[in-house]
Amino acid sequence: MTRIWKFGSDVDTDQIVPGRYAPYMRPVEDVGTAAFIEAHPEFNKNACPGDIIVAGENFGCGSSREYAVLALKNRAVAVIIAHSFARIFYRNAVNLGMALIEAPDLVDNLQDGDDCQLDLPSGRLTVNGQIFDLPVFSPFTEAIVTAGGVIPYIQKFGVLPGEKPED
Repeated sequence: MTRIWKFGSDVDTDQIVPGRYAPYMRPVEDVGTAAFIEAHPEFNKNACPGDIIVAGENFGCGSSREYAVLALKNRAVAVIIAHSFARIFYRNAVNLGMALIEAPDLVDNLQDGDDCQLDLPSGRLTVNGQIFDLPVFSPFTEAIVTAGGVIPYIQKFGVLPGEKPED
């Protein structure tokens, strides 16, 4: 089973990965090992691939640290569901192929530690026997996230979704 890790509002990038754990400070270490190392040590020790982060408003605020998203991606967080996301964090997440969903009503129905089952391709989350329909990604976002990020998408197709290749 997959576990939900619930956070509050205004979780900033320094809480996700403190600056002293930045990849340029520890170039041989995986930045994922520092995810929530101080702000939520239990997450850092026990989060498993496929787990889900649920949060309040403005998740990922603060600096434009792309490696905050990378840390969560390297931890294989399946999706982050929040009331809202900081704009730069959202853009960094899409660029790196991390799935983010804004769903305030859903957030309010989920609790820390809930066991759940995620079927992202069909847009369903099952928690305690209750099935929730997830909001649909835009075609652009879905294409990039499915490819694993902007760079893998361009490597595969040569252009961004919706663009036409040059002749």
